[in-house]
Amino acid sequence: MDSKRKAQLLQGNQACSLAAIDAGVRFYAGYPITPSTEIAEYMAEHLPKVGGKFIQMEDEIGGMGAVLGAALTGVKAITATSGPGFSLKQENIGFAAMAEIPCVVVNVQRMGPSTGGPTSPAQGDVMQARWGTHGDHPVIALSPASVLETYELTVKAVNFAEKFRVPVIMLLDEVVGHMREKVVLPDPVDLERVERKRPAVSPGSYKPYEADESGIPAMADFGTGYRWHVTGLTHNEEGAPTGQADSVERHLTRLFTKLDRYEEEITLYKTYQVEDAACLFIAFGCTARSAAEAVNILREEGIKAGLLQLQTVWPFPRKVVMELTKDKEFVFVPELNWGQLRGEVEKYVPDKRNLYGINKINGELITPQEIAARVREVAKNAEGY
Repeated sequence: MDSKRKAQLLQGNQACSLAAIDAGVRFYAGYPITPSTEIAEYMAEHLPKVGGKFIQMEDEIGGMGAVLGAALTGVKAITATSGPGFSLKQENIGFAAMAEIPCVVVNVQRMGPSTGGPTSPAQGDVMQARWGTHGDHPVIALSPASVLETYELTVKAVNFAEKFRVPVIMLLDEVVGHMREKVVLPDPVDLERVERKRPAVSPGSYKPYEADESGIPAMADFGTGYRWHVTGLTHNEEGAPTGQADSVERHLTRLFTKLDRYEEEITLYKTYQVEDAACLFIAFGCTARSAAEAVNILREEGIKAGLLQLQTVWPFPRKVVMELTKDKEFVFVPELNWGQLRGEVEKYVPDKRNLYGINKINGELITPQEIAARVREVAKNAEGY
């Protein structure tokens, strides 16, 4: 890859692929599906140039399984999909969470359910990114609103996966994935690249699920002399399946809470004009762009609006939401679904009566003008606003 980069016109899906390679990803497996296919195409062309491997599997299930197998050998691995493909990956995403296998899953959202609208934008996979696989489990989900953010957050996703041994979801949407913007990307030599923690003990002393004070166990690469058992069953520190209650509780408690101490590091967000705002928008992905312009429109009219753009969707940035909504008269959540993010925001706003959704599910974007119109409507009916 070039070490000195100039301005370029880059598509979101291409930026995601380029970032993965720059972050050290050397394996991709998946199956083409709109609107994520450009990621597979880019990886097929460019991974071999840096010594990486690309393989198109027979389906999305096989693609996810191959990624986990590659990750177990010590390779940074990624896959990408959309719509029904993300649904098909859920069982193996759960396996990755239980066995603590680092991996990145890019989901370029499209309309659903089922086949839905393959070429239409949507943001309806918010809850699936968190709860798509059964059982409680740790997961991180990041969502960019621009091409540059796609690059930056993909690097973060790879690093988070390796550091915390969790599946990380890159929650793009069709608009961000397919739009092109002028960007100047950072020099790859300046990027932070996190490597997973590997064992400092001999193979005979190694326990694959014995965690130190960090809460994250060291992970030995398959093929390096360390033999360990990988399973989706509840297991002990040696990796052996167990149903012993105290061992299961100890293991699952660590698994479910291991991200808690890193909440501040994982929580990524941006703010725009929030300091004096009486009206706050909370948005992510492409809709955050419309909300930012709605802030400008409303401020020209004398309505003090502001934006909290969530880049980390999961774990949900509850502390940020609580802090930034505590003195706001109104909170609006624009999103391309029936209210998935609003339901989560509702848990943390001080006055739920002043929380409003702005939703669209017909395959079209929510425009800044539509957001502004909804604010005017609410403001008109609010006494003293």
